[in-house]
Amino acid sequence: MNMLSKEREEKLVAFCQKMIQAKSYSGHENKVVEEMKQFCDQEGFTDVHVDKYGNCICHIKGKQPGPKILFDGHMDTVPVPDESAWEHDPFGAEIIDGKMYGRGTSDMKGALSSMMAAAIYYAKDCDYNFPGDIYVAGVVHEECFEGVAAREISAYVKPDYVVIGEASQLNIKIGQRGRGELKVETFGVPAHSANPEKGVNAVYKMCKVIEAIQGLKPTNHPVLGDGILELVDIKSSPYPGASVVPDYCRATYDRRLLVGETKESVLAPIQELLDQMMKEDSALKAKVSFVEMEEECYTGNKISSERFFPGWLYDENEPFVQDVYKEMKALGLNPTITNYNFCTNGSHYAGEAGIKTLGIGPSKENLAHTINEYIEIEQLVKVTESYYGVMKALLK
Repeated sequence: MNMLSKEREEKLVAFCQKMIQAKSYSGHENKVVEEMKQFCDQEGFTDVHVDKYGNCICHIKGKQPGPKILFDGHMDTVPVPDESAWEHDPFGAEIIDGKMYGRGTSDMKGALSSMMAAAIYYAKDCDYNFPGDIYVAGVVHEECFEGVAAREISAYVKPDYVVIGEASQLNIKIGQRGRGELKVETFGVPAHSANPEKGVNAVYKMCKVIEAIQGLKPTNHPVLGDGILELVDIKSSPYPGASVVPDYCRATYDRRLLVGETKESVLAPIQELLDQMMKEDSALKAKVSFVEMEEECYTGNKISSERFFPGWLYDENEPFVQDVYKEMKALGLNPTITNYNFCTNGSHYAGEAGIKTLGIGPSKENLAHTINEYIEIEQLVKVTESYYGVMKALLK
């Protein structure tokens, strides 16, 4: 395929390097926004919109009316706790033996760079004479809040199709389990630990609750598997404890969500269990709810949400999936149609908003968040071709 000339490929790689060199932990994505704006100005995008959370939405308008396609890539990365553990500078974007090293290469500035490049190359190749609109969104705070900042983007763009760029090794992803974070709390009565009978130990009560929760049968979906409920954290108060019977205990659970599960349906079996246990033990006081979280954006605004990010799944025979599949095959790529095994911004677009969504990304899923994270230049090039193919398939 001649869509990526040597010059275009070099431009793509150089842009990706700049994106990696722009350090962007969650809440500090502004340097990446500046790189994206500069690219848009130089290359001929129609306009750029930065919203209240700091999402950067880059737009190319076609000369004919038609559908809106949104490419979604988050700008934030997880931190690098110890730079000395890396063989290469995590913000150097060094290229060695066909691989670019750095935090965010795989997750997911490589994909975001390719989306920007593919969008403008496609527009220029048809002299902007295509039906519809192309949007590329650089999203904030995805590592904390899958799908929350994305709500603001879909309200602004109102897309007909969304392409998530999370790593998929160029395969087409048509679903994922969602993710919920639940907290179970027990409330006791404080007392001096020399006289424990005068109090109620919230941790002992929690031990019984945890054991009972382990006996709950997980929900199941024939494609997505089990709605896993896994204990990931436990805390008691006062902490550190010294000579005091703890009067509070909190257990945090990670819940993998299946298609169609709601906040109510997820809480119900745990609440029923707690109600039954409290009926049998008058000293037990317990409740379950979703964890709420608030973070500050680089714009100064706060982003907050309950931690409930739904699952989603499309049928592989859906026309939009098959159109993309056929176009990628025509480009000489050989994707399989499968599902993500982790949570993405698709939780909002497909899970909450019901927008036709699929995932195509470069690189291996297991490179995210790792020491010596990298992306192969070949993957960067091929995913740019893939995104070009998606536009050919859907903008009609």
